[in-house]
Formats: sequence, structure tokens, C-alpha cells
Amino acid sequence: MDHPDPEEPVRARLLRAALECFLADDYHQVSTRRIAERARANVSMIRYYFGHKEGLYEEMIRETLAPLLAVLDGPMLTSVHGFADFLQLYYDTMSKHPEFPRLILKVLALNQGPGRRFIQQLLERGRTRGTRRVGELQASGQLGLRVDADILRLAFVSLAMTPMLLKDIFETQMERPMDAAFLQELAAFNGHLFAAGLQAPSTKEN
Repeated sequence: MDHPDPEEPVRARLLRAALECFLADDYHQVSTRRIAERARANVSMIRYYFGHKEGLYEEMIRETLAPLLAVLDGPMLTSVHGFADFLQLYYDTMSKHPEFPRLILKVLALNQGPGRRFIQQLLERGRTRGTRRVGELQASGQLGLRVDADILRLAFVSLAMTPMLLKDIFETQMERPMDAAFLQELAAFNGHLFAAGLQAPSTKEN
């Protein structure tokens, strides 16, 4: 295991240690003492910054997903061609924490560990922002008016999550690694596929 950087703020060290511990083991098997030891911090700092273990768990999820949610307020998705960049960002983020998609799936689908309502709130925030983006793309003529925002979101989530959830299986079947170069090509291909599918209804309507 990597030793934490003593120059890194305690709060950041605790979040990094929490991510490593919660990805390695189920929530109930991870103690605050173990997290603090991994972060080389006093366990009282968890209470100071996060209140309790569940608070640390939720903040760890929020910070990991923050870059993806922030995109929905930025310029990346002002064009349908930005979906490729968003997929690339997702693949890059999850490649750094390959167990994270499975952690989210365990919480939401299997109800293992706390934070289900919290994660649903984050996803709902993403849904609201995404729906607004769809409206803006429709208003600019880049999307057909018949495109359903929820169907678009589910299709996009499928393209994003499936490769990372089944990464080990795909690598075994293909007998090749899904490394950075592979994921870059996949993001470009899926982004092009997605953009082409979204633009098609628009040409029929005009």
C-alpha cells in the first residue's frame, strides 16, 4: 500500500484512505480506526471533519463523483459531440478506482451498506441537470424534439458503466487489456455512435 503524503491535508488523506478501504471491503468490515491508521491520522479527525463513519462514506462518494456532476454545469455538453469527452472522463475516473462502479451497484441494487438515499439524491441531481442539458440541445436544434431525456440518460449510463463493471470479463474474452489507449478509442467510438443516434431523429423532423 502507498504511504500517505504527510504534506497532504488530513481531510484529504482520510478521504483517500476511506476510498481505498471501502473499495477493498464491505462497509461494516471497515472501522474508523483502520481508516485513520491508513491515513496516518488520529481517529478523532474523522469525527471533526465528517461526524461519523457514514458521513465520511458519503463524502467519499460525493468527491469521487463530483468531477462527473460538475461537467453537467460546464461547457463540455453544449454540443452532442461532447458526449465522447464525457465518456472519456468517466472511463478515466473509474479506471483510477475500478471497484467504484461495483460499490455503487452494491449500494443501489443490493442495498449493501449505507448511503442509498444519498446516492439516489446525487443521481437525481445528475438527472435534473442532464434533463436541462437535453432541453438546451433541443432548443439549439442539435437534438430532435422527440428525444426522451430519461431514455437518453439510461442509454448513456449503459455505455458508460457496462465496460467498467465487466472490465475483467471483457479483458479475459478479448485477451487484451482495456488500457488507457483502448478506453480512449472506446470513448470516441461510443461518443460518435451516441451523437449520430441523437442527430438522426432531428433530420427526420426537419
